Amino acid sequence: MSAPMPAARFLKALRDEGLDVVEEGNWASHNRNHAGPWGGVHGVLIHHTVTQGTANTVRIVRDGYSGLPGPLCHGMIAKDGRVHLVGYGRANHAGLGDPGVLAAVIAERTLPRTDEASVDGNRAFYGFECENLGDGADPWPAAQLDAIERVSAAICRVHGWGARSVIGHLEWQPGKIDPRGFSMGSMRNRIAARLDQDEPGPLPAPRRPKVSLSRLIAAARSDPPAKGQRVTYAGVSAYETALVDEGLLAKSYRDGHFGTATVTATSEWQERLGYRGRKPGQPADGTPGRASLTELGRRHGFDVID
Repeated sequence: MSAPMPAARFLKALRDEGLDVVEEGNWASHNRNHAGPWGGVHGVLIHHTVTQGTANTVRIVRDGYSGLPGPLCHGMIAKDGRVHLVGYGRANHAGLGDPGVLAAVIAERTLPRTDEASVDGNRAFYGFECENLGDGADPWPAAQLDAIERVSAAICRVHGWGARSVIGHLEWQPGKIDPRGFSMGSMRNRIAARLDQDEPGPLPAPRRPKVSLSRLIAAARSDPPAKGQRVTYAGVSAYETALVDEGLLAKSYRDGHFGTATVTATSEWQERLGYRGRKPGQPADGTPGRASLTELGRRHGFDVID
């Protein structure tokens, strides 16, 4: 996790990468910070605008529209390759996205399928809109693709990220198709080459995940928790969080990383672990929980371990 760079450093990074940057009005102080935090940041998110005409597109991404106030990104990459800066800080560009995708971006590993929208992306990403109708027919000029490559590399260079930290909107949020007209995989290869890194090709398939039942039970023994009570489950892994997704716990992420997860107890969780109706401090052997969790893991590709 990184703190966003200051606006002046951001501008310098883009220009140092050879980009033609246009500063639009008070871009450096135009943001949605009153609506929530921006940062820590983990990557760069690329969009297309579904608009035509540079001046019109700049106006839209700067000011927004009814129901979605601007800025809608930090920079708009025009057809001619110029980068128009319209905001800096929290921007309405990413919305809620998939926690598994965020975990993959943080770890710089292959992205999973996007099938959930529960994590705040406006907090976690730099956002760039690209002038394009998004119909699959509107061309992407070489200057524009070069600018996307350079913008992404410039930010990754400052933060020490690799090309896997750059994703498309369609890789973040279910139902999105942008950017349409070029492959984000090929763009990441271009970014990696600019950063003098190896191309981020496919990673080996992960081994079958193992989920610690004893950690889940230890978390449950924290009173045991009443329905809706939040407990801290330290050391939670991405795989254990994935099992949580199947309905045992309602998760949230603290500070955008996975060293600790704050989770909410549910009646279903307590039933599966054999704690329903027990008094605080009352011991339980965990047998009902073991059987239920083992079956749940079998159905969803996990091995439950002690």
